[in-house]
This record gives sequence, structure tokens and C-alpha cells, in this order.
Amino acid sequence: MTDSNHLYTGGCLCGALRYEARCEPRYMGYCYCADCRKASGSGFIPFMGFPSAGMHFIGEPRTFTSKSARGGNADRNFCAICGGLVFGGVVGVSDEFTIYAGSLDDPSAFRPTIAIFARDRPAWVTIPAGLTVFETMPS
Repeated sequence: MTDSNHLYTGGCLCGALRYEARCEPRYMGYCYCADCRKASGSGFIPFMGFPSAGMHFIGEPRTFTSKSARGGNADRNFCAICGGLVFGGVVGVSDEFTIYAGSLDDPSAFRPTIAIFARDRPAWVTIPAGLTVFETMPS
């Protein structure tokens, strides 16, 4: 089920890979795991989880797959032209997608409530006050 009153848009640096989310995110937060740190080139990655029914993608992503903390696959999609990291999941397969909040057209739409893999946070990264903090992946 989607709600057309809510629209989140974004994409890569060059604009070749875009998305629209016509629903509210299920969750928003920061991930401090080693994979997200390496994928983002930062101390964390800000993310938003959306149901697949509310998502629409434009452009052809390139996908990098690695093992997730739970043992399944972690599929990260980026632009084949500029390399910008945009979303997680497999188009046409996944039940939900993780949008990387740095790719939002309107960054003020990101309102995090959780922090995951806090045990892996580098000492130089501060977890914002007021978030629910999980040492690993919440169940």
C-alpha cells in the first residue's frame, strides 16, 4: 500500500539513477557497520527503509553484493556513470529497499530515530542524542 501524499525523491550525483518513494519510510537511522563505512567512505551511512510497493526507480543501477551481518546478501546499488551510492536491495525481487539518505533531493526529509551496529562505531564519530541505539542489528 502506498500513500501518494508523501513523496521522497533522490538519486546519484549525475542524475542518471533516480528514485521516487510514494510512502512513508518504515525506519530511518545511521549504520556504523564496517561494510557501510567502507561503502560510504565515512564513519556511518544514513539510511531510510521503504516498502517496495511504494518505490519507483529510473535508470540502470550497478550492484555490488556482499554478505550481510545476518548471513544473507547485502545488495548495494550505485550509478554506473558517476559511482554515486543510491540504494540497497534488488529491483523486482526485494520486499523493501534501503535508500541512502545522502541521495535525497531534500535532505531535511531525513529524521533518524535509530543507530545500528553502534559497537562498530569509530571513536571519532558521535551518535546524535535522542536515538535508540542498538549494538548490532535489531531483531
